[in-house]
Amino acid sequence: MHGPARETTDGADNLVDFMARFTTSAQFTRVFQEGMALVEETADYLDGPGRAAARKLQRPAALAYATESMRLTTRLMQMASWLLLQRALSNGEITPQAAVDEQRRIDLAAMEPGAGDLPAGLPDELGALIVRADKLQRRIARLAAMIEAGAPRQGEHPLAAHLERLGKAFGGA
Repeated sequence: MHGPARETTDGADNLVDFMARFTTSAQFTRVFQEGMALVEETADYLDGPGRAAARKLQRPAALAYATESMRLTTRLMQMASWLLLQRALSNGEITPQAAVDEQRRIDLAAMEPGAGDLPAGLPDELGALIVRADKLQRRIARLAAMIEAGAPRQGEHPLAAHLERLGKAFGGA
């Protein structure tokens, strides 16, 4: 159980407090474990059965396989980097400023999930990994948005955004 919230005017401290609570939540733990497992499973597939399957493909399908496997690997590395960064920040392994600097290198938006149509001829296993990565990426994007929206700004009361929404909902503010 977490102690009472610290009263502080430092936005970075508020972010660390928020992240420490969030990254110890069951929701974050599930996404973190799923993300790391998917990275490992994808690497195992691409290094083993996927490599063997790719050798059997015709040239156009082989090119699509190479392209899609590279996109998948890049997206998974971006997601894993984001997950590891959040955990490192909450564990105090990096400073809030270092986290901001590292966050700039991670571009979840640039690696948007695919449109759902995979190139013809890809092995079913690769297609299944791509679909799972799409779903995971959408979840991580929602978590990133939640963190951004939920972290108090410098000097702001941690519940200010919620109080403002309540005020608007009930005709107050």
